[in-house]
Amino acid sequence: MKKEIKELLNFIKAAPTPYHTVLAAAQKLQKAGFKELKLSEVWKLQKGGRYYVKAFDSTLLAFALGKEAGPLRLAAAHTDFPCFRLKPQPEITKEGYGVLNVEKYGGMMLRTWLDRPLALAGKVALRSKDPFKPEVRLVNFPRPLMTIPSLAIHMEREVNDEGKLNAQKDMLPLATVGGEELTAEFFHEWLAAELKVDMSNILSYELSAYPCEEGTLCGLQEEFISSPRLDNLTSVLACLEGMTGLDTDKLAGLRLIALFDNEEVGSQTKQGAGSAVLLQVLERIYLALGKERAEMLADIAAGFMLSVDVAHALHPNYMDKCDPSHKPVLGGGVVLKQAASQSYAGDTEAVAVVRGLCEAHKISWQHFVNRSDSRGGSTLGSIASALVPLRTMDIGVPMLAMHSARETMHSADQISLMDLLKKFLR
Repeated sequence: MKKEIKELLNFIKAAPTPYHTVLAAAQKLQKAGFKELKLSEVWKLQKGGRYYVKAFDSTLLAFALGKEAGPLRLAAAHTDFPCFRLKPQPEITKEGYGVLNVEKYGGMMLRTWLDRPLALAGKVALRSKDPFKPEVRLVNFPRPLMTIPSLAIHMEREVNDEGKLNAQKDMLPLATVGGEELTAEFFHEWLAAELKVDMSNILSYELSAYPCEEGTLCGLQEEFISSPRLDNLTSVLACLEGMTGLDTDKLAGLRLIALFDNEEVGSQTKQGAGSAVLLQVLERIYLALGKERAEMLADIAAGFMLSVDVAHALHPNYMDKCDPSHKPVLGGGVVLKQAASQSYAGDTEAVAVVRGLCEAHKISWQHFVNRSDSRGGSTLGSIASALVPLRTMDIGVPMLAMHSARETMHSADQISLMDLLKKFLR
């Protein structure tokens, strides 16, 4: 297994929630000499310095300052992915069974979550002496804790013809069975025991179910990667590789990566690409360097951003779902995504820049455009570039089964994406 792919699988294993994604990213940046800043503090920066800042624990921005004047280049990705989130009072008892009440986060392929062992991870807030500063713990319980059992075909003969699922009725995870001894707070009791705290001290939590099975190589030549959360941890890691590989002694200008939360639910949050966080960070950088706001605006106008997110590959069993003349395939290289609707960011010059960069460095690339009768997806590029108006291009690795509990891609495409980000950010 190539080291880049081993690193990707290890990164995915360490990142079952956006909070853990940011934690893993911060650890990687620290090893590369990046210093943490706080949004709640005044910054003192030095040319040639490397820094990162977290926003509400699930978004991270990292930047490197050149010693000489030069261009502004940004790369953005998202830290979140579709999953099931536990509701505040999740316990439901049914004839001695203990199931958990959950809600969907993002656009999920529900059936792919059935009959899988699921673990839990996220954040828990505990009571403290100061109500404005609860004790917050990042938690991960990486073992099979629950499953969502499907109904046997003998009881639903039409399952292969219809098989519609209701998120509130059909997708509640089975967590325990206790008969008459099962209490109304069985989950909170379990959580308190795991945390070794009194149950009354658990004030709130954000816990997500995730598949226990780790990512792996597959295929006759082990050319494919089958894993949860390829969307969009492939892009997060590529951005980090590009940033940590910079030589600030030779760098001119400003390089920045923005890893946003909440893309899967629209980005319109305080830590999403639709927030003011990116523009505020840019402004604080320029102010800390003693520059005028007008200089920042001029650099933004001349800057360039890559919006890095996964793309749909041609599916061999559903050829008709792809545009007849734009058919990105697994192993074909980085995908340049375009849409007349601007659901993907990009224009003529943006396509030319990325294509030229790929061809100059012999990086494989291919086009993606939606069928004209299909709405397709979107990503954070258009949202972020509307708030920070600079030329932007949407790119990513091609993959199958996007938003499934387990997705599929080609290992060579991840290496191509990493190579592109390294060349773009240098």
